[in-house]
Amino acid sequence: MAIESSCDETACAIVKGGREVIANVVASQIKIHEEFGGVIPEIAAREHLEAINVVIDETFKQAGVTGKDVTAFASTVGPGLVGCLLVGMNAAKTLALAYDKPFIGVNHLNAHLAANFIDTNLEPPFIALLVSGGHTQIIKVSSFSEMEIIGETIDDAVGEAYDKVARLIGLPYPGGPKLDKLAQIGNPHAFKLPEAKVGGYDFSFSGLKTAVINMIHTMEQRNESFRKEDVAASFQFAVASVLVDNTFEAAKRSG
Repeated sequence: MAIESSCDETACAIVKGGREVIANVVASQIKIHEEFGGVIPEIAAREHLEAINVVIDETFKQAGVTGKDVTAFASTVGPGLVGCLLVGMNAAKTLALAYDKPFIGVNHLNAHLAANFIDTNLEPPFIALLVSGGHTQIIKVSSFSEMEIIGETIDDAVGEAYDKVARLIGLPYPGGPKLDKLAQIGNPHAFKLPEAKVGGYDFSFSGLKTAVINMIHTMEQRNESFRKEDVAASFQFAVASVLVDNTFEAAKRSG
């Protein structure tokens, strides 16, 4: 059984043999943080406290097992918001203590990689592109326990850049998914934006984000009209291009 509470979702899952999910329950806080335009850590931690027992009970119910049937209890131990992490960690440690089972602390980024093993026969070695809210990395996965970050963002993560550009063009929180949806109906070649490459396999999205901000401000000052869909599509094309190029280059060079 694993618990995740690193940011704005309280989640619990029971996994069999490392690859089969037999129960998965998620309580989202998006509606609560919407009015603030972002996640407020103290509010998020309180919401986790409210949801944690309900989510755990529902997970046991869905899986049709009890704590005695579980072989180990796990939780996210970082990276994440400290107050939020403590809620999930204390819940998992308490269950481990109550049922006399091992507790496993899980690195949030490791977990993103491990998600690729669910319902597949995938085995290392492989190159992984990790794009989450606060992280953008290219990781060389040599074995189940050996991993090396060979490229990463030197400033903003993709998720942060998406949210900032979304806010700029007037999209509500959470901006990323809404910008992505808008980009589907826009012209990705409407605006020429700078590449987010900085040498090696690293990325830099701060300059790209600034270029979009300057471009929109210039057009507004000149009273020029522009389609939000085209801005979204051009931005997304610039981001996706560098992610794909760097990842394929890393795969090719590492064999």
